[in-house]
Amino acid sequence: MEVQIAVAKINKYASSESGDTLEVIERPNGGVSVALADGQTSGRGAKAVSQMVVRKVIGLLAEGVRDGAAARAASDMLYTEKKGKVVCTLNIASIDLHSGTIVLTRNNPSPMFICRDMQIDRIDVESVPLGVSRDVRPSITEIEIEPGLTIVIYTDGLVHAGERRGQPMNVMEVLRSMMEDLDPTPQSIADTLLAHAVSLDDNRPVDDISVVVLKVSALAVDNVRRMTVRLPIEWYERA
Repeated sequence: MEVQIAVAKINKYASSESGDTLEVIERPNGGVSVALADGQTSGRGAKAVSQMVVRKVIGLLAEGVRDGAAARAASDMLYTEKKGKVVCTLNIASIDLHSGTIVLTRNNPSPMFICRDMQIDRIDVESVPLGVSRDVRPSITEIEIEPGLTIVIYTDGLVHAGERRGQPMNVMEVLRSMMEDLDPTPQSIADTLLAHAVSLDDNRPVDDISVVVLKVSALAVDNVRRMTVRLPIEWYERA
């Protein structure tokens, strides 16, 4: 088997910095973890918050701390640092080769989706962001690694897309239409969801948007681990 991870993200329109931060780290007992955080509001202040949270989380994961404990520690840190006045959402998706499972840790009111071929399950158990109080606990879902499994997580900019036009984003509907196609790649799923959200906002996203897709395929081509990152850069002429 092989697990593929794809990401698509974009800044809020006219914002030079995204308030979303994403990191991938190898787990000490095998596998990898993806941590995605979204700081309150947008821009530089939100970026500082989400970076602080993600750095705390990946530092603890690298030491072998369990995902839920890492999320709680990050929340306590944020609450102490900001005195409960700033919050941050967090999703951790971990491919744990020791247990043979994918562990999904969520402190995010936005739901996530688990797809098994044509079956799509919406996971929307009540979940609160980090930093709202002491001892905030995450919602944790653990799934056996199996071929045909696709997991979609995202920041709230995705579901807020289209609201100002009265045409809010329907993630389930877009996912279902893609799953009807023959075996879409995780990157095509992430790109399609992001493109649809941006189009609902007339190509001017009202918030930062990040989409992460994990997909388990039956066969691995080889034993090589790969990662590809694409970073668009705009050059500005100096006066």
